[in-house]
Amino acid sequence: MPIVLTVPAFAVLLVVFGIPLILLFLTSINAPAFSLANYQMFFGQPANVHVLYQTIEISVVATAICLLIGYPTAYLIVGASKHRRVALIVLVIIPYLTSGLARTYAWIVILGDRGLINNLLLDLGIVSSPLPLIYNRTAVYIGMVHIMLPMMILPLISVMMGIDRSLMAAGRSMGARPFDTFWRVFFPLSMPGVRSGSLLVFVICLGFYITPAALGGLGDAMLSTFIASQVQASFNIGRIGAAAFILLGVAVVVLSMFGVDLSGTQGRTAQSTRNAWRSRLPSSFVMKLHPGELLTTLRAKRWTAQLYQAGGDSNWSNIVGTIFLVLVMFYLLFPELLVVVMSFSAGRFLEFPPSGLSLQWYRSFFGDPSWYNAAWVSIQIGIVVAILSTIVGTLAAYGINRTLPRLRSSLTMVILTPITVPVIVVGIVAYLGLLKLGLLGSMAGIILAHSIGALGYVVVIVAATLANFDQRLEQAAKSMRARPLQTFVRVTLPLIRPGIIGGAVLAFLSSFDEVVVTSLVGGFAIRTLPLKMWEDIRHQIDPTIAAVSSLLMLLPVLSLIVLYVTWWRSSPGAQRLLANPPT
Repeated sequence: MPIVLTVPAFAVLLVVFGIPLILLFLTSINAPAFSLANYQMFFGQPANVHVLYQTIEISVVATAICLLIGYPTAYLIVGASKHRRVALIVLVIIPYLTSGLARTYAWIVILGDRGLINNLLLDLGIVSSPLPLIYNRTAVYIGMVHIMLPMMILPLISVMMGIDRSLMAAGRSMGARPFDTFWRVFFPLSMPGVRSGSLLVFVICLGFYITPAALGGLGDAMLSTFIASQVQASFNIGRIGAAAFILLGVAVVVLSMFGVDLSGTQGRTAQSTRNAWRSRLPSSFVMKLHPGELLTTLRAKRWTAQLYQAGGDSNWSNIVGTIFLVLVMFYLLFPELLVVVMSFSAGRFLEFPPSGLSLQWYRSFFGDPSWYNAAWVSIQIGIVVAILSTIVGTLAAYGINRTLPRLRSSLTMVILTPITVPVIVVGIVAYLGLLKLGLLGSMAGIILAHSIGALGYVVVIVAATLANFDQRLEQAAKSMRARPLQTFVRVTLPLIRPGIIGGAVLAFLSSFDEVVVTSLVGGFAIRTLPLKMWEDIRHQIDPTIAAVSSLLMLLPVLSLIVLYVTWWRSSPGAQRLLANPPT
């Protein structure tokens, strides 16, 4: 029974998140009186409805921008040579590990009235006064897309790497043009990655809090800001629960519309349904729906004539692709490089360009126990969260992938629930759950609170990888007397390893950069590095933040080098596995 594999994941979610979430919902409807006064109060105020609409609009636009940028980026990365592909993936992952607080502040430095862009324009005499580049909707999109773009690219890469490129070559050998081959062969096979990446980005954008608050204006507030104000003002659990469940309802509607079946079965079923629906229509009506089919005969004749002709020059496409990748990597890495430069500032505050060069802020980090102790605590918590969520999440993704399609969608929606709720509400729910367990203010409590969100990332990434896994390999191994555990370890696990590694990295990153949940469940007993950075940004602009961010950029490089060496050494074993299945 594959569903048994999901028991550990659902046990963690139920204790830390599920039961407290039910209690929060009962509070939102004023149980045991059971009234909708909190919901009526929310929708009765036009300002709240406007904030809700604005939250959905910002999330949709940010997701669309991430998809428009992320899909061609992932396609170009997968199509690159092996060494270039590894290097580009490293460049995509590095920005996400650097603290989101430091990256958000870097955009303040870039877009501010006396930031990098305005200073450059003023020095060149192009403008006479600073341009309003910050505290507006455009700045919010720039910051949100910068943070979420890696989370769109990684699922796409995971799925695209599992697509057999010989299918593209087969299409070209039959006379199909490159664009037709891509659109009719490659793109449909990449839809699991598009769906999982888009859903992942959208549901996280719904709960964005720090970046819109730092880069947006008063008219760009999101629902998380509304909830945060309620927490700070009155801590009215009923109103907070009502706002949270309204936003959760929006996420459920979107997930229901686009589907959460990441195994690829849903896409094939929908395609079969469309084909069957088209077969019942008159042929003339079908041609009206698809005018391109009227030219099928003419295109077939042209393809036959051009089939054995030499291909056209592709230098222009290579140049355009290279320029596009360079621009995307510049967009992802420039704020990081800016933070590195600012970390050597000799001034009392962060500035760009630095008025002088100095290592004073690195000495401040290593000489201040509050900084390096907080960093060590964050590393410990992140590693434990990554291990726990990867093991439990991989088992859950495998079990969900092997269950019935109807049950699969429901289970996946439950797993994704913690990342569909605003992060501040997740912190409140985790607070209620850990209070019952007596784990408030403990490292174990923080680990459990971080794991409920990290599980969703792991399940999404691993499930997207399983979407392109051929289950006949497992059947072949079992037919040769391989036991289920042996089949999983020697056949399934090596083939889905890229997704597992990606899920583990995202789990570590989500834990390492967590601020809101940690502040609620950790209290004053445990101070993590992001929590200290956030406190310093709010109360004082300590340039040590830039030094800390620069040091954090070394961590993903070292960890990915270790993972690459381990992966490279296991490649011959994987090749032998394909040639000689276990018996």
